[in-house]
Amino acid sequence: MKLLFLFLLVGVSWASYVKMKEVQPEQIHLSFGDATNEIVVTWSTFAQAKSKVLYGVHQTNKVAVGGSTVFVDSGKEKRKQWIHKVTLKDLAHDTKYVYKAGSDSGYSEQFSFKTPPAGEDYPLRIAIYGDMGVNNSMALPFLKRDVSLGLYDFILHVGDFAYDMYEENGRVGDHFMNMIQPLAANLPYMTCPGNHESAYNFSHYSHRFSMPGARSSLFYSFDAGAAHFVSISTEVYYFTQYGLKLISDQYQWLRDDLKRASSPENRRKRPWIIVFGHRPMYCSNSDDIDCSVEYTRVGLYGFYALEPLLKEYGVDIALWAHEHSYERTWPLYDGQMYNGTTHPYTDPGAPVHIVTGSAGCREGRDKFKHKPAPWSAFRSQDYGYTKFHTFNKTHIYVEQVSADLNGSVIDSFWLIKNKLRFTL
Repeated sequence: MKLLFLFLLVGVSWASYVKMKEVQPEQIHLSFGDATNEIVVTWSTFAQAKSKVLYGVHQTNKVAVGGSTVFVDSGKEKRKQWIHKVTLKDLAHDTKYVYKAGSDSGYSEQFSFKTPPAGEDYPLRIAIYGDMGVNNSMALPFLKRDVSLGLYDFILHVGDFAYDMYEENGRVGDHFMNMIQPLAANLPYMTCPGNHESAYNFSHYSHRFSMPGARSSLFYSFDAGAAHFVSISTEVYYFTQYGLKLISDQYQWLRDDLKRASSPENRRKRPWIIVFGHRPMYCSNSDDIDCSVEYTRVGLYGFYALEPLLKEYGVDIALWAHEHSYERTWPLYDGQMYNGTTHPYTDPGAPVHIVTGSAGCREGRDKFKHKPAPWSAFRSQDYGYTKFHTFNKTHIYVEQVSADLNGSVIDSFWLIKNKLRFTL
């Protein structure tokens, strides 16, 4: 009888432990909400639980409640997890908050984030990269170091996560989200989809990330400092299940968004317009057909080409990844360079393109063509990431950091705006 009681006790204790582990929050990450003083907290559990965030200044004395959705991986095991989202609204500007995510059944460790100042006349510091996998994530140690030192205000991950999130019935995606938690739980982690998110109709990407707007994070925009950031999906041009409707929808949305952002009133407030998407419009790599024909640049069947919109509405910088390398162009439109008034990067007449897909993944590096095109200003196969500093309404400074060279800066340039280009 005593032995039976002991077995029952052990069984109950084990079941309680399993239940506690299943409701313990993991994969915690932040993103900007629909307002500059909103932060969305997203995390996962493997059993149903409430969605709560304890937060506040100095101490977690406030409570915000959200909800969860069940995400079932489409692989053989049909693994299920609950993805929780809580929006922290009406936060004080320029303020550091601490928070814990979870429920009364279990909370995460304490993290912190800082809200941006009010208005638009403040500097921004951003880390930018794409194509980072669970294996060979060469840039990650340097990014962790930078984030721990408080060097950034947010992160842009320009597509291709984990390699690949759907693999091992979604366990690779879970691993990746936990791997970036030291970054993403302390800074808004803003994203766009890449080709490696295509499995099961991009379901892992659209469920795991919470971006502004209501389009499953495929395309959206947000304001920060003196810049307007626009995220697009290059993948709608490459995966036939989307059809032309989503291409058309994104095209119309992008045109309307850029038109608003480039109005004289908005341009005086935020003169910089930054567009980011996964596959580049320009690159000089030798091992990818995308460097010969990019559908977002030239369109499909002559329709829905996006590059003319970038030129028409005065986009300043276009950020890309996909190629496992780094490349910076001169100001460029339709294959032709547009020099600035006194220097190529002073009041240029076309966007500067930056490809930053070298954060590190199992596929290794991409090779370059032996002879670059005249529009290619700098390129490198080094693993690394991009530091992007918007100083004010007239100056942006960009650096490329090499992980191969222990964090050394291998490229840098200033983009200077002395006059505004308006769309009237």
